[in-house]
Amino acid sequence: MWFKTPARRSSAVLAPRSYGMAPAQVQRLAAACMVLWFVAGAALAADKPVKIVALGDSLMAGYQLSAADTVPGRLEQALKGKGGVAVEIVNAGVSGDTSTAGLARLDWSVPEGTDAVILELGANDMLRGVEPKVTREALDTIVRKLKERRIEVLLCGMLAPPNLGPDYARAFNPIYPEIAAAHDVLFYPFFLNGVAANASLNLRDGMHPNAQGVAAIVERILPKVEELIARVRANRGS
Repeated sequence: MWFKTPARRSSAVLAPRSYGMAPAQVQRLAAACMVLWFVAGAALAADKPVKIVALGDSLMAGYQLSAADTVPGRLEQALKGKGGVAVEIVNAGVSGDTSTAGLARLDWSVPEGTDAVILELGANDMLRGVEPKVTREALDTIVRKLKERRIEVLLCGMLAPPNLGPDYARAFNPIYPEIAAAHDVLFYPFFLNGVAANASLNLRDGMHPNAQGVAAIVERILPKVEELIARVRANRGS
């Protein structure tokens, strides 16, 4: 016949190969690989840039200032200058915004993937004489919604000027520390600390910081922003 019957294969040929390793060794190697994969993944997550949204009004937007001289711009520069901190800060400041307006645009101003928010709103509420309970409700809702999304928050406080009277100040000033305490978020007591009423640090309108004023704000708030970043990284590692 023109073909040959195939030779019978021995059982040794059909047996699965171990490549020189016992099953227990294979299992230990697989477990070690899983551990290495987990550690490497955690390290990569920890090293990812921290994405921060600066949500505020004209004080955050940088009225009449270049993008580099705004609070978010100067903050990012300062952080990267301190050992190359991996951070991205998006300026979501809108001139004229009240706390209620900030709440209305919260979802699209703070997109998915945001790690933290620096919240600076309420100055326009105060200047327009908005009822403090309205400001409180809006800010409380913003913080609550961000916490529900597992986004870390740094709440920046505002203080009512004396010309609005003691009754308004008593209703307005406690809003920020009480919300921060209720939601366990980081708190910076007065966003314009050291800058308010200082003519050399403000534009001619006496209300908006100039470039030197922004530099003063950034210098004072920087430790709190570093603490905010530390919270984000701690959550990534947990």
